[in-house]
Amino acid sequence: MTTLAERAAAAAGRSDTTTAPAAEEHTFPEPTGQAPAVDPMANYEPGDDDPDMIPVHLAWLRVRKDVRAIAKGELYNGGGTKFNFRGVDTVVNTFGPVTLRHGVNVFPVQVDATYRDTTTSKGNKMRECTVCVSWLIVGPMGDTLSLQTQGEALDSADKGTAKAQSVALRVLLLTGGLTPTHDKDPDSTVIERGEAPVRSASDYRDEILKPGTSRQRLAQINYEIKQVGLFDASVTNEVGDDEKLGAFLFRIGQERIAGGEA
Repeated sequence: MTTLAERAAAAAGRSDTTTAPAAEEHTFPEPTGQAPAVDPMANYEPGDDDPDMIPVHLAWLRVRKDVRAIAKGELYNGGGTKFNFRGVDTVVNTFGPVTLRHGVNVFPVQVDATYRDTTTSKGNKMRECTVCVSWLIVGPMGDTLSLQTQGEALDSADKGTAKAQSVALRVLLLTGGLTPTHDKDPDSTVIERGEAPVRSASDYRDEILKPGTSRQRLAQINYEIKQVGLFDASVTNEVGDDEKLGAFLFRIGQERIAGGEA
């Protein structure tokens, strides 16, 4: 049996039937049906100012640790109302650099708004906007937290929606950050109530004898000595005789009434 090369040489009129070298065989990988997986962090080299690759809840905790507090340093004084508050610009200016440092991004992913026309007490027409904003807080590793806040604003032109969203953002940062004001706690000053020392019968006698003790004070003393059980206590009166404190008080009071004292 002749080979393919011999038959080809005969057809060409050649007698040389030297066998040609066989063609080199190549093998190809079977197709897998999907592209090979690519690790986006495979060639990543962190820089000195890059955030730590930690979960989003830990990154947000670090943000809170750095922010600490935002005081109510702005004053509203208008329409007969005065109060201190924390404006959205102050809150964003505080949180912005800190979230950047820790690799935290805050995105509004959905805004649901409702509107209605209203008027002020002076009859000016206003547009009221209420929004419910869904937020996505993304950490340095790409994992997320989902939150919702609401905001409300009035405006006479076209800024109501923007104002309402700004309020919602302030609520998100202050509430999600549990951001205190460091204002003085009304319970920081504690007053412990103590019992007044019990007065003696002779002490009451001396007060009763003072010319400056008014009739109103004598009536109060009458109540006090009954409460503490000194009404029938014996005291030495102004002439050196023993007399019950209650009777002594009554007599001195009557004498002052007779004398026209107040």
